[in-house]
This record gives sequence, C-alpha cells and structure tokens, in this order.
Amino acid sequence: MIQGGLVHKFYVALVAFLPVAAHANAVWPALYLETRLFSWWAISVGLLIEYLFVRKLLLTPPQKAAAATVTANIASAVLGVLLIPLAGIAWEVFPGLVFYHVFNMGTFNPITWCATFLLACTVNVAIEGLVYKKVFRLGFIFKSKLFLWFMLANAASVGVAMASLAMYPVQP
Repeated sequence: MIQGGLVHKFYVALVAFLPVAAHANAVWPALYLETRLFSWWAISVGLLIEYLFVRKLLLTPPQKAAAATVTANIASAVLGVLLIPLAGIAWEVFPGLVFYHVFNMGTFNPITWCATFLLACTVNVAIEGLVYKKVFRLGFIFKSKLFLWFMLANAASVGVAMASLAMYPVQP
C-alpha cells in the first residue's frame, strides 16, 4: 500500500512540474508566450534592463540592485508559469469572447496578442514589485508612474519573447 501511494505521489509531482504546454488540450496566446519567456535571450534582456531601472528609479547600490533584480525575476518566473497562462484564460473567457463575436475572429488575433503582451507585463511587474517592496524594502509604489516605468522595462523581455514567436513560430 505504501509503494502504491508513493507511485501516485510521483505521478502527481511529475504532472505538476511538466511545462504547462505539455499537458494542455487547448492553446491560447498566453500559453505560447509563456514557453518563450524562459528563453535565454528574453531572460538576459529582461535582467539587464530591469537592473538599470532598479538602479536608477529605486536609487539602489549596484550589488543590492543586482540581487533584487535576480530575486524578483526568479519569483516572477516561478509564479508567472502559472499566473500568465491563467491571465490568458481569464482574457479568453470574458473580454476575448466579446471580441471574437463582435469582430468574428478566433483566438489568435491581434487584439488577443496585444492583451497577452500587456497581461504578461502586468503579472511580471506585480510580482517583481512585491519582491522589491517586501523583500528588499525598496521604494516601489504600485499606483504610480514607477509601476509604468517597470511595465516598460518588462515590455523589453516580453517583447523579445513575442518577437521570437513571430520570427520562429511554435512547431506542433
């Protein structure tokens, strides 16, 4: 009986840690984007630009800025694996359905791609902002121009990931 329980736990853990795209019966733009956000080029661009923003906008010394940027991006990567596709589903369920019926278009349309871009940036900034504010005690303010500046910083890495989808589409 114990061994059967261990096997069951192993299977549950295996499924839980597989990439979201590996066990999806349906796809939507946020799911495709999530796979590219873990590419080295998107991560590199994001870390470099966000480091500069943390240094300049939060007036942080170099070592603390580096630690804060890496920690915030690790947190947004871990939580974003789930939250970005969920934000995409939320879009598909309400606003997306309205656009599909009004404009007679499917899931992969320019409006949904723009929404996916903005949702991914927003999810990342929200998570990273919490890390800056709560873990590193930096002066990050959510309802401010600072939030918009960090949206711009995140737009670089999310933009690189989206551009890679346009240049090298996901192959089935």
